[in-house]
Amino acid sequence: MKKYIPLVLRIVIAIILIQTLRFKFTAHEDSVYIFETVGLEPYGRIGIGIVELIAGILLLIPKTVWIGASLTLGIIGGAILMHLTQLGIEVRNDGGVLFITAVVTFILAAIVLYMYRKDILFLKKY
Repeated sequence: MKKYIPLVLRIVIAIILIQTLRFKFTAHEDSVYIFETVGLEPYGRIGIGIVELIAGILLLIPKTVWIGASLTLGIIGGAILMHLTQLGIEVRNDGGVLFITAVVTFILAAIVLYMYRKDILFLKKY
């Protein structure tokens, strides 16, 4: 059971990242609103979507988990910062779901990065 926990966490993070891409890549009105509010529409929406897709894929490849988790921390850390400074916790009456999802994803990515810390190339002892 213990050996499956890291895999389950990686899959959960990847699903969260990848399932939001349909909103970014189809220019869903909520996604456009968010990125217009923070001044990153449309290039930021598409660019961040691409980086989220890459992070989601890297989380599923055993040798690149730490890279995917690091990218996720950066992306989601930025999203949390935008919520706290420009968007607010609740965006378009979502009850704070987007913000809570970001915080949960950030925490899970931090846990995964910690679990895979021995794989980080520049921290390895040769």
